[in-house]
Amino acid sequence: MASLFARDGSPSRGRSTSPRPRLPEENLEASLMDGLPDSRQLQAFGRKVTATAGSLIGTEGVTQHYHNALGELHRELRRPMLQRSVFSFAQTTPREIVRSRISVPEIQQRALAFVPDDLLANIPEDTNEYSLFQGFQATVPEEAGAARKGKQNARGQRLIGGGLDDEEDSKLPPSMQKLKSQRNSMSHQLEMMGVRKRMCVAEIHEIDNKISNLNTMRKMVLDRLAGLEYQEADLEQDLLTVDNDIEDLQEELDDEAALAPPKEDSRPTTAGSEAVSETFMSESIYDKIPSGKSKPKTRKPVRRQSMRVLHEHLESGSKIKELPAHADVITALDFDAPWGTLVTASLDDTVRVWDLNAGRCIGMLEGHLSSVRCLQVEESIVATGSMDATIRLWDLSRAEYAPQDNRINKHEAEEDEDGLAFENSADAPPAPPPTIMQDVPLFSLESHVDEVTALHFKGDTLVSGSADKTLRQWDLVKGRCVQTLDVLWAAAQATATNTSSSEWRPTGRQSDANADFVGAIQVFDAALACGTADGMVRLWDLRSGQVHRSLVGHTGPVTALQFDDVHLVTGSADRSIRIWDLRTGSIYDAYAYDNPVTSMMFDSRRIVSAAGESVVKVYDKTDGRHWSCGPGVGVDGDDKTSHSLIERVRIKDGYLVEGRKDGTVGVWSC
Repeated sequence: MASLFARDGSPSRGRSTSPRPRLPEENLEASLMDGLPDSRQLQAFGRKVTATAGSLIGTEGVTQHYHNALGELHRELRRPMLQRSVFSFAQTTPREIVRSRISVPEIQQRALAFVPDDLLANIPEDTNEYSLFQGFQATVPEEAGAARKGKQNARGQRLIGGGLDDEEDSKLPPSMQKLKSQRNSMSHQLEMMGVRKRMCVAEIHEIDNKISNLNTMRKMVLDRLAGLEYQEADLEQDLLTVDNDIEDLQEELDDEAALAPPKEDSRPTTAGSEAVSETFMSESIYDKIPSGKSKPKTRKPVRRQSMRVLHEHLESGSKIKELPAHADVITALDFDAPWGTLVTASLDDTVRVWDLNAGRCIGMLEGHLSSVRCLQVEESIVATGSMDATIRLWDLSRAEYAPQDNRINKHEAEEDEDGLAFENSADAPPAPPPTIMQDVPLFSLESHVDEVTALHFKGDTLVSGSADKTLRQWDLVKGRCVQTLDVLWAAAQATATNTSSSEWRPTGRQSDANADFVGAIQVFDAALACGTADGMVRLWDLRSGQVHRSLVGHTGPVTALQFDDVHLVTGSADRSIRIWDLRTGSIYDAYAYDNPVTSMMFDSRRIVSAAGESVVKVYDKTDGRHWSCGPGVGVDGDDKTSHSLIERVRIKDGYLVEGRKDGTVGVWSC
């Protein structure tokens, strides 16, 4: 049928039906064009086939094999069934082809096993220098590997009749054969050791990658924990706000009930009594009418209900926050709990109360006539000892704070009572919000005749040390001094009994004149530990008022001390810290620094100290490791002067607070 019609579809007119000789390319194109309605695609296909064949076997000198192949292709393509199948295949979409060729379970399996290109792009390259068989061979013990190798060699020699090397070795004397065998064995062992080393290096790299991934995951979890704790603090603040609103609404309801007119009395009254009642009612109502200036609403301070644990999981030495607290040297600081309430004192004659969670000043303790030298915070009770020779106690739970919209303006905050202000406002410490503190002071203890340099209280007992060379025990229930201990008298009594160990012995250092006579004290029940300017540490019995034991070892004034059930840790101006065994009275451990120790404290694990540098010296008692924490870490040379020296340190549960010479307070995870 195809031969009776021309290419344009019209019948042929007397032409010979025998095909003229054509080139193979023309035969392919003609057969494709005669068999299919749309021949443009097949023409392009034919041109591609021709170009590909020409590039593969060359256009010059076409071989007979190429003619035979194209002839066979021409005869196959002239078949109608094949033409229809090719045409239907060209019109079929890829989706139909997949559905027709692949079963449904196979499509589901391929869809589940599909891996996107972005994941395939992250596949690490195989950079191993050894094969899998070499790695397996290196893991086999040497004895088993040598025996297996001997069996393989023997079997191979039986199969192939032995090698040329074996024939040559058989001609050598036995001693030479033994040495060569030993050399081959050693060479093989050396090669296997190299493989093992590369395997160990690969494992180390893999472990490093896992550690890096775990550190990234840990940082993400820490960020989530920090967010939860901040949300927890905000929720507690909102809860306190709701409680205050409830109290305010209750007060308003009580005022409305008080202002409401009384119910009329149905009993008959006389004219005199009626006049008296009218006068009485008018006066009572007049007294109950509120004035134009209403009392400002106050808010109670936020008291933490939940314990924050973020600092326990931070890396040691991580900076939490920094507070520009004062304009002069910080003389004392203490806080009740991590992320809780902090109280700081400075030579600028101010005592400030801080919210460590919010990082802002929430009030000031006013009442002392001079700077505060020592203080202690125990829950909501604060005890402060001043250079005015008085001790004052404060109850922070009684403080009430005004809302933000009632704050005084910035100009009034910067000016003091004398009208003096800082020339540079950036140098001024932050002004606290207006606080109603009239109920915070409890009472004042006045018995010392010189400045109070150290104090400590536990329960209802407070003991203070002063420059008047006395220790005084106070009853906090009655608010009066119940016992006075004269340090010089105790030293004289000890001299009479034992002149070798307990004698008052001035050290002769130039700094001793500026040192506090009583540098540090701590009390627990009837036990009192006291460190003085002569370098002695005396243990007192408050029941008898006598020195129970004296610890000799420091050659400079004792500036800090703290004890627990077993050990007593002391810091001194002789640039050393000593750990004493309270059971024997001997020195358990000691270590020295480059500068005098001005402050020291320890918790269950670490001893922290301020030793005249811009870093806090940390000693880990569990592993005996010394390290530094603070703003000067990693600073060398003259850059150390860019950070202020640290004067005071406090630590609780790994939460470190340090006070500097420029009045700045830093908070760290230790």
